[in-house]
Amino acid sequence: MKKIVLLLLMISSLAFAQTPKLDKDIAEKLSQLPLHCMDKEYPNKTAHTINSETDAKLTPSQLHPGFYGCFDWHSSVHGHWMLVHLLKTFPDIKNKEEIIAKLNRTFTAQNMQAEADYFKKYELAKIFERTYGWAWLLKLDQELLEWNDPQAKKWHAALQPLTKQILELWKAYLPKQTYPNRTGVHGNTAFALVFALDWARANHDKTFEVQLIDKARTFYLDNQKTPAYMEPDGADFFSPSLEIADLMRRVLAKDDFVKWLDSFYEERSIKRISDMPVVSDLNDYQTVHLVGLSFTRAWCMKGVSSQLPKNHPLKKHFETTADHFLANALPLIFKGNYGGDHWLASFAVYALAQ
Repeated sequence: MKKIVLLLLMISSLAFAQTPKLDKDIAEKLSQLPLHCMDKEYPNKTAHTINSETDAKLTPSQLHPGFYGCFDWHSSVHGHWMLVHLLKTFPDIKNKEEIIAKLNRTFTAQNMQAEADYFKKYELAKIFERTYGWAWLLKLDQELLEWNDPQAKKWHAALQPLTKQILELWKAYLPKQTYPNRTGVHGNTAFALVFALDWARANHDKTFEVQLIDKARTFYLDNQKTPAYMEPDGADFFSPSLEIADLMRRVLAKDDFVKWLDSFYEERSIKRISDMPVVSDLNDYQTVHLVGLSFTRAWCMKGVSSQLPKNHPLKKHFETTADHFLANALPLIFKGNYGGDHWLASFAVYALAQ
């Protein structure tokens, strides 16, 4: 670790911008992005497997009456999570009535039952949004569960058919998942396990929690010298290595986690994941993913740092670097086009909320 200490002293000498905070002003600005796209049906990437001519003629809103906007299903889901979180955090937010009206339109018994039925109605629908969209759906459910508010309780009750359907699919899939997905995009297993584990603990679902912990330990406990020096790929919005670290801090006791982390990262990998992602074209729907990478790196680094002792060389470094990522990425949300507008605000809010 001595070499890492020297390296971090060099990096920390950089002049980082002021740390962004999730205040009411930023919340109001960011909330406009999902509000703008939740009822915007086109362009749309449905990811629906067509089995017949009838299927081919279905529109996004016919397939998904609750979550059809924001370009794709998962972005609509985490856009709803974001609005719930902001309304809960800032109950007097300027556009409160607009947010409530939108959530009331989405969270109806009819809409959520139709969303749940989708996973049983169509061939191959059981793998739809596995497991990225599933994870965000559980995060939305958890946000509503943990809000002691009459409207939130109503929305949470409406969501239950879909939540139960996702849980049924995930619990059936988990024992059969032999290998983890280590990519930096939607399929990443560690990210999904993080949100699922948070949900299981919030809901006191001990059986699911034990299943998730067992998979995490099976997939990642013996991982050493992770090749994070090869990150990122050109369209990544996750750091594969940091997502694993963010998961394992939830799975291991603090002392065990520190030992695991010290074996997991090498000097060159720490340096690489600390570099600011270069976003060459904000208008490219794939390249703009790299803006999201700054947000996910930030929330993972903050989470990992929280589990490290004060004298650990990565504690302060991760805190400072996370702030640097946030300060750089936040202004970029408002400079691109729909390729980033439909999803980046949710990532910003989740990162700032940590």
